Amino acid sequence: MRVMVIVKANPESEAGAMPSPELVAAMGEYNDRLIAAGVMLDGAGLQSSAKGARVHIVRGQATVTDGPFTETKELIAGYWLWQVGSLQEAIDWAKQAPTEADRPFDLELRPFFEPEDFAGVATPEEIAKEQAWRDQQAANAPKANA
Repeated sequence: MRVMVIVKANPESEAGAMPSPELVAAMGEYNDRLIAAGVMLDGAGLQSSAKGARVHIVRGQATVTDGPFTETKELIAGYWLWQVGSLQEAIDWAKQAPTEADRPFDLELRPFFEPEDFAGVATPEEIAKEQAWRDQQAANAPKANA
């Protein structure tokens, strides 16, 4: 099961505050453990919404809104992509994430749809094409320690 772990933004992350050197080191160690366990596929922090934009499309017409965006609870500050055996395994890993004093650190875990989840709504050919895209992405992904 692939899971996206969404790191929720908070007022500090939206203000562009950087984590302490201690948290950076602890997060590096945590990421090393995730990689060694074969869990972490990808992950990164995101800059504040002030440096981003939203694109809203209705009937082919796009409207662009530049950041910042005010609803911090709806924003993300980073993510991990994990490969785990179950949602409970992802929860167990998430509970081990390092935090910093009173600074909020909220994670949202969301399983990915897999090609086979579309059986009954997509043709077998469409499902095979989706799986081929994923296989191609995996083949093109940088290899660890490369």
